[in-house]
Amino acid sequence: MTRLKADTVLLFSGLDPSGAAGVSADIETINQFGVTPLPIITTLTAQNTQRVLSLEPTKNSLLELQFKLIDEDIDFNTVKIGLLGSSAQVKTISKFLCDRHGINIILDPIISASTDDMLSTSEMISSMKKELIPLCLILTPNLAELNALAPALNEKLAVSSLNCPWVLVTTSDSSEVQVEHRLYHNSNLIRKFTYKKLPGQYHGSGCTLSSAIAALVAKNIPIEDACKKALDYTYQSLLSAKKVGKMQYHPNRALPK
Repeated sequence: MTRLKADTVLLFSGLDPSGAAGVSADIETINQFGVTPLPIITTLTAQNTQRVLSLEPTKNSLLELQFKLIDEDIDFNTVKIGLLGSSAQVKTISKFLCDRHGINIILDPIISASTDDMLSTSEMISSMKKELIPLCLILTPNLAELNALAPALNEKLAVSSLNCPWVLVTTSDSSEVQVEHRLYHNSNLIRKFTYKKLPGQYHGSGCTLSSAIAALVAKNIPIEDACKKALDYTYQSLLSAKKVGKMQYHPNRALPK
C-alpha cells in the first residue's frame, strides 16, 4: 500500500482546558500554515487563565500504541514536543525518536506555566537534557527555562552547554519598551529579533511560537527564516489577543485576511 505524502507535524503536547495553550494552541497554529497536526496528548491538566491545579500524565503504554499506529500509517518528518508529564515519559518519547534519521524535532522545554506554576521536576529536567535535547533540531526556551536547564551560567554558556544545534532564547522582559529574542546556531549568536513590548499577560504564546516554527520546518523553510516568520506570526496573534478568562489573554491565531 502506498503511503500518502503530506505536510504533517507529529505533536506530543498537554491538554489545556482553557484552550489558550497546549495541544489546542498547537493545532490552531499548525493549521494556519496549511500543515496537518498529528496530536498525541502527553498530559491532562486542570487549569485556567489564572492557575494550574493538577497534572495527570498519559500512560507510557498508551503513548507507545498511539505512536506506533500513527507511524505505520502516516508520513511525518517533523515532531513538535511541548509539555511532558514525567521523566519516564521523556525517556519513552526519546526512545521512539532516537533511531529515526532525518527527523526534525522542535522542543519547547516547558518547565513552568505562564502563571508561574511549576510543571517539571528536577528529574524531568535531567532526563530532558540527557535523553531528549541531543535529538532536537531546535529548542525554544524562555530565560527562566534556560536557567532551569543550565543554572548559574550566563546566556551564551548556558546555550553552549545544551547539546542542540539551534536555540531560540525568547524573553518578554528585556526592557520596558521592547522585547528581544536571540537565535543561536552551534552556540554562536547569529541574529536578534526585536519587537515592541505589549501590555498584559498572555497564555500560550510559547506554544504558538514553537508550533509555528514546526509547521514552517515541515514546509522546508530554513531555520533562521522559520524563526523570523514564526515570531512575526506569534506577535500578530498577541496584538489581536482575546480576553476570554479573568487573567491572561488568549492569542488570536487566525492569520490576517
